[in-house]
Amino acid sequence: MEDPNIQIGQIVKSIQGRDKGRNFVVIGEYDKDHILIADGKLRKISKPKKKKRKHVARYNVLSEEIRESILSGRRVSNAFIKKELERLGMKQ
Repeated sequence: MEDPNIQIGQIVKSIQGRDKGRNFVVIGEYDKDHILIADGKLRKISKPKKKKRKHVARYNVLSEEIRESILSGRRVSNAFIKKELERLGMKQ
């Protein structure tokens, strides 16, 4: 089921593919069917994974810090993404 409510900064879990079961942060929208995700470890911010919206499960957790940084055009580091996932209790 495709979830149109996924936002930048949202924490999602992959439910399909090689990365199944891993948690990621949404760092962008590719098009209406795809999002860009990164976790700072397996998928770096410099080379995010393009993933279909229907292949992720959305958590009701949003990282305001990551969201504000991306939307304002500031650089987000891989270390910051990893720390934020850990702080939110979504560490692998």
